[in-house]
Amino acid sequence: MRVYLPATLAMIQEMVAAPDGSFGAVGGTGFALTPALREAYVSGDDEELEEVALREAARASLRLLGADESDLPLRRVVVVADAEATVRPDLDDAVVKVAGPVAQADIVAVHVDGADAEKAVMAAVALIDAADLGDEEGELAIGDVEDHDLGWYATQELPFLLELL
Repeated sequence: MRVYLPATLAMIQEMVAAPDGSFGAVGGTGFALTPALREAYVSGDDEELEEVALREAARASLRLLGADESDLPLRRVVVVADAEATVRPDLDDAVVKVAGPVAQADIVAVHVDGADAEKAVMAAVALIDAADLGDEEGELAIGDVEDHDLGWYATQELPFLLELL
């Protein structure tokens, strides 16, 4: 199953430094095109619905950034992998759980915000909880950060990305 795993740049730094290059999703939580997600939308092909799962993972990355104590820039990060996953519709339509770390060979790509998104990411990180509670300012901050597209990186490009930060 194609899964979208929320991350931070610090987590990518750890993955790149790991001898086996595996990635451990926090709590094993990820997002995917699940049957419940497909039912929640009246239309949309697989590619469009996978984009929804990617956006959900990017939003979850904001929560991880709220707890990130590294000196790395605040940017949303999503690791895309082909991995065994258990659907968790009790949590949300797109939520899945992966068991254990994802092997480097199973990682398809990593999506990362560009430098131009950092200000919007910082505002969204500060207001994500308020947005969940319906706060208009928080919802606008989330909308602003979601206006920024995530860049696509192959796993072999990650060391160079981290070096350029």
